[in-house]
Amino acid sequence: MAHQAEVTEDQYVFKPETRKKLYILLAVGIALLFLGLILDMNSGGQEEHGGGHAATISNELVASADQHDAASGGQEAEMHHAETATWLKKLYTTLWMHNVFFTGLGIIGLFFVAIQFAAQAGWSVGVKRVALAMGAWIPIAGLLMLGLWFLTSHDIFHWTHSSLYEEMLPDGSTNPSFDKIIADKSPFFFWPLAGGSFPLFYLFRMVLFFGVWFWFLTQIRKNMLAEDVDPSTSYWHKNQVLSTVFLIFFGLSSSVAAWDWVMSIDTHWFSTMVGWYVFASWWVTGLAAITLIVAYLKDAGYLKIVNANHMHDLGKFIFAFSIFWTYIWFSQFLLIYYANIPEESVYFVERMGSSPYSWIFYLNIILNFALPLLLLMTRDAKRQLSTLKLVCPIIIIGHWFDFFNMVTPGVMHHDGGVGFMEIGVGLIFLAAFLLVVLNSLSKMPLFGKNDPMLQESLHHHI
Repeated sequence: MAHQAEVTEDQYVFKPETRKKLYILLAVGIALLFLGLILDMNSGGQEEHGGGHAATISNELVASADQHDAASGGQEAEMHHAETATWLKKLYTTLWMHNVFFTGLGIIGLFFVAIQFAAQAGWSVGVKRVALAMGAWIPIAGLLMLGLWFLTSHDIFHWTHSSLYEEMLPDGSTNPSFDKIIADKSPFFFWPLAGGSFPLFYLFRMVLFFGVWFWFLTQIRKNMLAEDVDPSTSYWHKNQVLSTVFLIFFGLSSSVAAWDWVMSIDTHWFSTMVGWYVFASWWVTGLAAITLIVAYLKDAGYLKIVNANHMHDLGKFIFAFSIFWTYIWFSQFLLIYYANIPEESVYFVERMGSSPYSWIFYLNIILNFALPLLLLMTRDAKRQLSTLKLVCPIIIIGHWFDFFNMVTPGVMHHDGGVGFMEIGVGLIFLAAFLLVVLNSLSKMPLFGKNDPMLQESLHHHI
């Protein structure tokens, strides 16, 4: 009992020097962003845009969405593309990609907590609140997502152009921009309004998802903190029920969010596995982020109840779900490759055969499968903080590239690439995310001293 008394008072202090480092990281990100903007604005990218786009549509396997952009001539969609400078469109794309990526870290934090309650897991008492703190990013991500959509939607999402839904022009002639495939999908975006009007159904889903996710976060957090004051197990059981309901909702909402925020960028392309694929990438990235924060807290003298056995469990999660992500990646690729249907295979043709993206396509397999597999294969590797602090950043960066290749080629075609702008925006989001997470973490004990699973966690051994 003396050991328990020693470890039950554990409060994270968000020190000024830590804040200073994150503000420096934020400043570096802003500087790189402005440097990237200046270089892109002066690179003549606008003149190159037409050539890059022409190169894309010259490929016989490119989907008809690109062909419509080229064929619409003076119509609305092409006019808008012509008016938007390449550097600005590139900025919009990287902002959207980063917000989707960090949204995943926020909801995976809540998802991790919910799994622990629903599974009645005892080992995770010392790490649950790190994951809970990551959920503090959810409301910020929601506001950013809504704002970015109104700012960037016409440049990122081809389906937002109203000319695609009008079969006939006012003068009675055939509209060359009409796209039957996209028009048939209009209820998914615009219901109950007409296609090409205001995407009410799409935005309703976005607001609903973030609203419900945030509600579950606040309720679960409230119960966890109430348990610190009242040792009753009623709060733990309430969270078990809430977590079970959340997991059901999350299963649906995360898949639809992947369709809305990622797959609809390539409007003609579709995959029945994309919901699983985006979730797998979010999940393993979130696990790596939780483990990395826990490892640094351990180094700073916090979380004394977390030992090598708990780190081993986190390492096993990362190892297993890196393989799971690879399984989903390979399954999607193999099915599309084997069927060789143009409207499906264009997705991989764009990413495998185009110079701005092909190296990232193959780097994905190295960073997200080969290195985690080799570095975390042994038992001892999963238990060593030094190894986990090496592998986790590799995985986070690897899945950053994964999301880059999900989003950017469908918008920028041959004008994309990783440069100062993308790195700068990434550092800005990272600094802001850590400021929010660590600030949230400092406002509650690092673990619940009255958690009914605390004794099981203290005696956890594998």
